[in-house]
Amino acid sequence: MSSSAAESSDVARKKKKVTKRKKRAVRKKTSPRKKKPVSTSLEASVTVRKRAYDRLEYEDDAPAAADEGGLPPGVRRRRKKATKKKITRKKAAWQKTKVVTVIDKTAKSLHGKIMKGQKPELRSPVRALSNVKYDPRVGYFQIGRQRKTRTLTVNTVRTFAQTLRMMGLSKEMVREDTFATKRDAYYQSKNWEDARFDNQSESDTVMDDIEATFSLDGITREQLRFYPDEHGGAVAGQLVVTDRDPATGRSIEIDCTKFGSGAYTIPHSVEHLKFRTKAKFVLAIETGGMFQRLQYHAYPTKANCIIVSMSGVPTRACRRFIRRLSESQKIPVYAFVDCDPYGISNIYRSLKVGSGNAAHINQFYCVPKARFLGVMPQDILDYKLPTHPLKDVDIRRAKDALKNDPFFKTHKPWTKAVQQLLKMGVRAEQQALAKWGLNYVMDVYLPAKLKNTRAFLP
Repeated sequence: MSSSAAESSDVARKKKKVTKRKKRAVRKKTSPRKKKPVSTSLEASVTVRKRAYDRLEYEDDAPAAADEGGLPPGVRRRRKKATKKKITRKKAAWQKTKVVTVIDKTAKSLHGKIMKGQKPELRSPVRALSNVKYDPRVGYFQIGRQRKTRTLTVNTVRTFAQTLRMMGLSKEMVREDTFATKRDAYYQSKNWEDARFDNQSESDTVMDDIEATFSLDGITREQLRFYPDEHGGAVAGQLVVTDRDPATGRSIEIDCTKFGSGAYTIPHSVEHLKFRTKAKFVLAIETGGMFQRLQYHAYPTKANCIIVSMSGVPTRACRRFIRRLSESQKIPVYAFVDCDPYGISNIYRSLKVGSGNAAHINQFYCVPKARFLGVMPQDILDYKLPTHPLKDVDIRRAKDALKNDPFFKTHKPWTKAVQQLLKMGVRAEQQALAKWGLNYVMDVYLPAKLKNTRAFLP
């Protein structure tokens, strides 16, 4: 083929391509766009918000575009800060919508059955150790499949009314961005005429049932705006907490090393907190006395750590605080409690895997990666600690843990430790280490323990 023929062939092919592109462009302009059907239901709008929420989380974690078009570093920082604030506000708005939607959906379901002449029902998980499963790979007690159903009858009409009024109170508080303690909720019911509570134990039970019901939708009691009366614990050491001013919404930085002889108090709700630290570990301490001793003698500075006073069985806020701190900063958590069945099976186990009674919320309120520093049963022998005889209640608690508790049955080192404690027939407190000197615990015991963290119990 001659060169002139080849050139004319190339020109013809190019003209053909241009013609095809023009035809496609014409079809695009003239053909009507297919519009997606728009749903006006509240559930649909929530689904859309949820997708947007997921995208926001993705965008928040995604790396910034290269130099953002060559903007100065100061401008980039301000834009990034403004974007994060916007994302935080949208997340909070999504949570509010979710709670209100689930409450409305539950109430409408009950109302619909009543109008049809059917018996309305409320279902919630059975809150007991017998209805939990424990998988070490998951790390906490998970709620089982057993459910209890409460049907509206002549005998349950008052409880049903109280439940609905409590749900209504929750919806109102979410919309008004306020909260109520358990005691507040009890006194609020005094305006509910025949649905009022006679005592707070009734109010607490209904509140727990509502939380269990809504936990199936991933909603906690704090999201329903019911807060506990007690604070979450005390914190000292190498940590800066970023909180916000409730009145203005402005960020406030709190340095936990600047409280003198006091300490930072964990608030009722900790979801909005942010952390900054270079600490090596978190030490969760059972007793306030031991916490005060370590704080007074600046142990957190010497050991480069954060200490948290649990004051007995840790509150939900305390557990959630430690969990978020540990996971966000990627630092280990070590528990330091009394060597007795209560300290081991109630305090430590509640911190690590949760409890059977609250299995529906353990995924949020436990610290699966926590480890047991001491006081161990073997420490009683190694350190020749003064002891007290085990009480009958201690023996029953230890035997029950070995027989029925999935956590102790799963971890063989714990089975051996509890059996050793029963065989010795004694218990020891943290303060027993003071036998060797008031500061022996931080001068000798803790440094020796921290040299071999692999020996800690799971």
